[in-house]
Amino acid sequence: MQRIVLLCRHAEAYDPYPLQPDFERELTPTGQQQARNTGKWLREKFLKADTILASPATRANATARIIAGRLYFDEEQISYNPDLYNARESQLMKSLGELPNHVKQVILVGHNPGITRLARELTEELQLSYLNPGSVVAVAIDLEQWQDIHVTTGILMDQHSG
Repeated sequence: MQRIVLLCRHAEAYDPYPLQPDFERELTPTGQQQARNTGKWLREKFLKADTILASPATRANATARIIAGRLYFDEEQISYNPDLYNARESQLMKSLGELPNHVKQVILVGHNPGITRLARELTEELQLSYLNPGSVVAVAIDLEQWQDIHVTTGILMDQHSG
């Protein structure tokens, strides 16, 4: 069964001001527009998502909510996982592997370098450039069940620069 993994880097955020925790950085006006553009692109290319997984960091949370709005996806259904905050690709992969098998299309909103490394690992496209803020890569993977994502690779279908 073909499944689609849409890997999205959070949109542009303000640089931290002195003593501000990285976790609390908000989207800039440009970042908000990037997220809207990305959501529009996702709606035009993929129509919908069965689930959205996101880092709970303010910038990733806001990106996920804006994208959800463009896809008519209920914001209350976004799954925020603290383990996705600045996660390595292995943790991101673990989260995908725990998805219920009825999910066909998933959007994962996270942070670099993990999100780019996961895209490279899933597609074996080692030359894939670092995802810019608000960018998304679409990966098609043939999987019977999500737990097998660790042992297979997919195909880079498309990508969008925020």
